[in-house]
Order: sequence, then structure tokens, then C-alpha cells
Amino acid sequence: MNFVNWLMSIIFDVILTPFELLGTEAALILLSGIFGIACLIAFKFISWQGGIKAVKDKIKGNMIAIRIYQDDLSIVFKSVVAVFLRNFQYLALNIGPILPLLAPFVLVLAQFVVRYGYEPLEVVTQEQAAAMMPGEGTNIWVKLKSGFEDKASQMDFDLPEGLYMLTEEAHGTADGVLTIEVVAIKPFAGELQVRMGNEVVATKAIVAGGHEQRTRLMQGERVSSFWASWIFPAEDRFDASCPVESISFVYPARQLSVPFMPAGEFGILLIFFIASMLFGVAVLKPLNITI
Repeated sequence: MNFVNWLMSIIFDVILTPFELLGTEAALILLSGIFGIACLIAFKFISWQGGIKAVKDKIKGNMIAIRIYQDDLSIVFKSVVAVFLRNFQYLALNIGPILPLLAPFVLVLAQFVVRYGYEPLEVVTQEQAAAMMPGEGTNIWVKLKSGFEDKASQMDFDLPEGLYMLTEEAHGTADGVLTIEVVAIKPFAGELQVRMGNEVVATKAIVAGGHEQRTRLMQGERVSSFWASWIFPAEDRFDASCPVESISFVYPARQLSVPFMPAGEFGILLIFFIASMLFGVAVLKPLNITI
């Protein structure tokens, strides 16, 4: 999966570069729309278009029969049952071809989120950091893999320059979770290191300092799981020998200048689906696609 995410990142770097000359929002909307059209074209070739059209025609025929013979309860009942059953057939004919398209949808959406979904951690002065109370900073969680829970007490953190530890690390030996609370005191782009003794066993990229510090790919979690790595493509997943399951914290949500859209991942998700659907609907008839 590391190779797939690396390859997708390179492809998106190349594709998005000219689009981003129009602005982040334009790049997101246009590429989402183009992807929606590409998926519809793929759907046309992997689906049984004739079967879908035939089922839709039969559903329409039964709906017309209900309207025409509304005084004949026998015909109305048979037509209602037929419409109900035909809808299951219609869904089956559509869902089958859609399933293979879910993988590229996830990969593409994940790329949009790590590029456009977050802002770097906020920076405060050292005096402000020293006056902050626990709960006012950013929590970082390190979860150990099953079987390594007893190693929690042996773990330590090395913070990148510019990251101030607000509360001392807490070790949860029972559940294998370590937590610290930090705050950024100057702009930086660096790595948090997790050590076991003198050995660095895991790292996590962290960026702080406002939009000018934003790196091209940012995510608040690095994972070990193969399936979780589909939605966290900005960093390689931890290898099998690493005792760490995940390192996570929360980046501030980025607000794009698209009206009525929420900030962060949910906003990206909505823009992606709305744009891809609108572009797709616009080409259904010209491309003679039946869904």
C-alpha cells in the first residue's frame, strides 16, 4: 500500500499543478468533476447497460399501469409488487459495477483531504505556552500494537524544535496508549520521534505556523493497518516489526472559500461528491450512459 500511495501522490502532484494555478477551490472542484465523468465512463463499460435500461422501462411501465388502472385493485396490487421487486433488480445491476469503483474513489478522496483539509498547528509565544493550562494544547496519542502494551512504560518522546511539552507524558500500560500534550512555540515542519531506550521505533510528521508553513501533504495520523493506510496516504504505514499501531493528533480544519461548506474533511467530502455528481449528470445524455 505504501507504493500505491506514493504513486498516487506523484500522479496528483503532476495533475493538480496546472489546476492549482486557478486556485485551490477551482482545482478541487474541477478535478472532482473530471473524476466523476471518468467513473461514469468506466461504469458504462463494466455495467450491463441494456439490462439497466430494460429494468427501468419495466418499472416505468408498471407505474403507468398503476395510474391507468387505478380502479382495478388487482392490477394495481400486481404492479406495485412488480415495481418493488424490479427496484431490487435495478439496485443489483447498479451496485455490482459500482463496487470496483469504490477503491479509486477512496484513493482520490484521501489525496484531496491530505492536501486541502488541514491547517498547521497554531503557534503561540513561549510566554503564552508557559501560562497555558492542561487541556489547552494539542494532545498526541501513541497506540501500541496488541502484545506490546507492557512496553508503554519504556517509551519516550523526542520533540522537534519548536514544539513545547505542556504536560508530561502519560503511559497507559494496560491499554498500551501513551499521551502527551504539546503546543507549538514557533513555525516548523519536523518529526516527532518515539523511542524505546536509545532506539527510535516510530516517527510522525508535524507542521506548525499558519498557512505559509503548510506542506503539500498533511495528515494528523500515521498508521500501521493496511486498510487504514488507504485514508492516510501522506506517510508510509508502520512496518510489521514496529511496536506502534498509530500516532495521532488533530490538525485545525482548513476552511475553503466555497459557500455553505464546512471546514476540514467533511467539507472536502461534500465538495468532492457534489462536484463529481453534477459533472456526471451533465454528461449522462451526451455520453449515452444509463444508470
